[in-house]
Amino acid sequence: MHTLRQAGRQTGRQAAAGLRSRIAVLVGGDGPERERSVGSGEAILGALRDAGRDATLIHVDRDLDLWLRQERAEVAFLAMRGRAAVGTVQGLLETLGIPYTGSSFAATSLAADRLKTREQLRLHNLPAPAYYRHARGLGSPVDQHGDFGFPCLIAPRTGGLAAAPFAWATDEDELCAAVEVALRLDDELIVERRPEGIDVQVAIVDGEILGAAEVQIPGPVGLEAALRHRPGRGPAAQVVIPPRLGLARLRGVLTQAVRAHHLLGCDGATCVQLVVSERGNEQIVDVDTAVDLGPGSLLPRIAHAAGQDFPALVLRILDGARLHAGRRMRERREAQLPLLTADRRAGGSADTH
Repeated sequence: MHTLRQAGRQTGRQAAAGLRSRIAVLVGGDGPERERSVGSGEAILGALRDAGRDATLIHVDRDLDLWLRQERAEVAFLAMRGRAAVGTVQGLLETLGIPYTGSSFAATSLAADRLKTREQLRLHNLPAPAYYRHARGLGSPVDQHGDFGFPCLIAPRTGGLAAAPFAWATDEDELCAAVEVALRLDDELIVERRPEGIDVQVAIVDGEILGAAEVQIPGPVGLEAALRHRPGRGPAAQVVIPPRLGLARLRGVLTQAVRAHHLLGCDGATCVQLVVSERGNEQIVDVDTAVDLGPGSLLPRIAHAAGQDFPALVLRILDGARLHAGRRMRERREAQLPLLTADRRAGGSADTH
């Protein structure tokens, strides 16, 4: 089975090799994630053009299918963030027959769903923090919290911890305030107990470990907000590569990260976040399939420490672009939908490109 899967991936990549003359770098997101996505997309675009590739930047919106066909995109490099990166764009690209980087629409959707991710981790005996689901209309935050205890982390169910806003609560008043804000973003939340320990990020590209980093995040802020520190906006995250763990302990952490990556069916580049405690255990807290490649982000830092510069990293990720729904890539042209311009959408027929 493993051999067949590897052979299928290799065949897909070989088939896609001749289709990469026109690359669409897709960016998009909500709130601050849009800014991060654009920064990542511009860095990717620069690396591709420096490598002699024909690439263009496309902002994801309701006319994405039109833009892709108008630009005659033959491969998509995904750089979306937040709610723009929960699998819907991948589904469109499968329909259009355009190979894309990263995980499939199914794996992306699963990783972006924090509740389902935790259920899968626990079902397959992978360590994850204790949690519960908070849903709108099922009682007050205090009633649903019960005797779960503090401190705890509150985040929207959808979006993944790397992208989704979250807050810490140390008492019932902070819990109620955090839940009220989070419910503006999602009807369901995840409330979880975060263990104390070292935050370790493991970078995986095409199923292989690229490296790992220890990240000291100052206060209740997100990883990427801390990495993109700006003067006057609080302390920046401190990154140590490789993590300050013993060899045997680090090997165990890397093993757990790779197991989570494969469990969710991830491809391309992912970052798996774990908390490693002093008591000798670790817990998986996030699997991020929409990895940031912008200035100062973690994956390029880990790649640099592994001896891989940014352009090489971008081309490596691009080389893994493929379709995931079983369609042979040489059928992409036949599968593409016709380009409907404004006048043709009103009626009549349109030819395919």
